[in-house]
Amino acid sequence: MKLIRFGNPGNEKPGVVINNKRYDVSELVADFNEDFFTGNGIEALQAQLNKQPNLPEVPAGVRWASPLSRPSKIICIGLNYADHAAESNMAAPKEPVVFFKATTALVGPNDDLVIPRNSVKTDWEVELAVVIGKKASYVEEAEAMDYVAGYCLHNDYSEREFQLERGGQWVKGKSCDTFAPLGPWIATKDEVGNPHNLRLWLTVNGKTMQDGNTSNFIFNIPFLVHYLSQFMTLLPGDVISTGTPAGVGLGQKPDPVYIKEGDVMELGIDGLGTSKQTAKAWTK
Repeated sequence: MKLIRFGNPGNEKPGVVINNKRYDVSELVADFNEDFFTGNGIEALQAQLNKQPNLPEVPAGVRWASPLSRPSKIICIGLNYADHAAESNMAAPKEPVVFFKATTALVGPNDDLVIPRNSVKTDWEVELAVVIGKKASYVEEAEAMDYVAGYCLHNDYSEREFQLERGGQWVKGKSCDTFAPLGPWIATKDEVGNPHNLRLWLTVNGKTMQDGNTSNFIFNIPFLVHYLSQFMTLLPGDVISTGTPAGVGLGQKPDPVYIKEGDVMELGIDGLGTSKQTAKAWTK
């Protein structure tokens, strides 16, 4: 099943994608949020869809929203691909590098990227995001996949000066408004198959900058769920963004390349669709 949300900001509704068409399921579920996943919402919704209800189709021009209503946490894993660690001139980590991205950064997959005020080093990062399906605390690695609801595409935008030159607190460079376009959909586990063998890519103005595969994770998904659950409770609907492969702007040679107003980022992951963001300058 592919879960989506659609509509203008503040008025989003839940839906599903069936045979490449979007359908409104707001008469069946309230939203795709913590309550939905806590209540075995995926199974309940699938059972209702199996009855072949007459669902209204979403008009083509309606905005794609984030497929999740605001989660309690967006947890990001840094340097989870050895090639990205190398291009960042950082050692491959012995334990996962963990930081948060503010949930206010969450936007739809095709919403504009707003370059923050005073930013000169805004950067792109295509990532596989994992959506938690049930409350997880002190989870064993062997059982960790039971706590995963599905997967989606994420562009973990980063302001490198804020992140690396302002006291070493990564969250400052990760949490600006519009820095977490998610979607177009959450694909349930049965839709994806092996999440550790997915191609992910990103282009800037049509030029391929990132082209990697999740088979190159340093820390795989079961370990990440297990590891994080030792330090915090993961709630249904929480997002774990699993890191980015080589090719970010910071790592370009001979000099870094950063996003300018008018730049267009397009990205995708096998089975998880594509998204597109156009960079706009910050205005009051």
